[in-house]
Amino acid sequence: MVKICCIGAGYVGGPTMAVIALKCSDIEVVVVDISEPRIAAWNSDQLPIYEPGLDDVVKQCRGKNLFFSTDVEKHVAEADIVFVSVNTPTKTQGLGAGKAADLTYWESAARTIADVSKSDKIVVEKSTVPVKTAEAIEKILTHNSKGIKFQILSNPEFLAEGTAIEDLFQPDRVLIGGRETPEGQKAIQSLKSVYAHWVPEDRILTTNLWSAELSKLAANAFLAQRISSVNAMSALCEATGADVAEVSYAIGKDSRIGPKFLNASVGFGGSCFQKDILNLVYICECNGLPEVAEYWKQVIKINDHQKSRFVNRVVSSMFNTVSQKKIAILGFAFKKDTGDTRETPAIDVCKGLLGDKAVLSIYDPQVTEDQIQRDLIMKKFDWDHPLHLQPKSPKSSVKQVSIAWDAYEATKGAHGICILTEWEEFKTIDYKKIYDSMQKPAFVFDGRNVVNAEALREIGFIVYSIGKPLDAWLKDMPAIA
Repeated sequence: MVKICCIGAGYVGGPTMAVIALKCSDIEVVVVDISEPRIAAWNSDQLPIYEPGLDDVVKQCRGKNLFFSTDVEKHVAEADIVFVSVNTPTKTQGLGAGKAADLTYWESAARTIADVSKSDKIVVEKSTVPVKTAEAIEKILTHNSKGIKFQILSNPEFLAEGTAIEDLFQPDRVLIGGRETPEGQKAIQSLKSVYAHWVPEDRILTTNLWSAELSKLAANAFLAQRISSVNAMSALCEATGADVAEVSYAIGKDSRIGPKFLNASVGFGGSCFQKDILNLVYICECNGLPEVAEYWKQVIKINDHQKSRFVNRVVSSMFNTVSQKKIAILGFAFKKDTGDTRETPAIDVCKGLLGDKAVLSIYDPQVTEDQIQRDLIMKKFDWDHPLHLQPKSPKSSVKQVSIAWDAYEATKGAHGICILTEWEEFKTIDYKKIYDSMQKPAFVFDGRNVVNAEALREIGFIVYSIGKPLDAWLKDMPAIA
């Protein structure tokens, strides 16, 4: 029986290994992590992450050929294939701070593999890593190998949160990069045979190591670039009276462009986009390509601009002050169908409003109060370190922030509403009931273009939708506070 061990029980390792276990009943899969609470959660009825369909997959396999354990050394030693799916946060200090990836956890995993291995192994990079990481890991393994042979493969994940299980069941492609040596090619075939249990042969792409590593960064950079492009257009649409939804639809009909990732919003979030672009920027700078680095930096600058533009619009519309005004925040996760808040635009929007002394009431169907409070006091990039190294739950929470149990409670007595996540329920709630409970004039700032602005205006709201023609009220107010 082939044995697979995955180091890291997070958003990538957990779902990926669960699906491999489901699709490959002849393979034993063990997910290991040093965090005892996280492993306990994977072994319980309340999994540590929310992802549609994940619960079913885990319950079908857990205890049969899928196991979760904190005994890292035992399971790494027994495995034929070791996936490494640990955090690669952005460095916060030292060389490359604010851009370069911090490979501390990766190096630690590599040293553990070298220390405990008694048989040859295939080591698979699963977390997003900077180009040439494989080379560094290879050096650690070979210098500590005690005669054991390791083959390094790059197998980047292309999962979208909210659809991760579907993405794993029916991937656009599975990418495997390895050395162009007989041993490297043999290792590629071994991993390919795992995925071939359910992925059609023509969707399993094989490349050299560097191409696989760079493809992941490039894919995320291109997707983020599309969002920043349409968000840049949204500002121009507001200034000219064009409708960004109509513009997006028109250009998306061009088969060379296509319709995906062309929705204007308050900005992109998630654990990968910003981090991967910063990583790309750093690699370009290190390789003497400052113009290329500058180009990719601009994608992040536009994203930051979109968030601050949104905050400015809120403040300037409400008589240039939100001091002591209650603002309801509907949605805190970075997108619908996930409880993930990493790099969510909601953090920057909330911090911007708090900076102007607003009082916030936040509702999100999947994000806990503890997580929201932690996000609002955490320093940038702290979220990406393993849980046991993150700041503990704050003893003093942000006093101007309360967490509501539903949208009606959040909006009661509020001066304005900011919709920051496109949860389906925000399209269907009773806005008339909400309007009646709010201070007047009542404002809706739709950061995801989920509501019918005209219907809300008929109720009496003043509505701001990103990239849409402005209310007469908003035209009279300066766009920059």
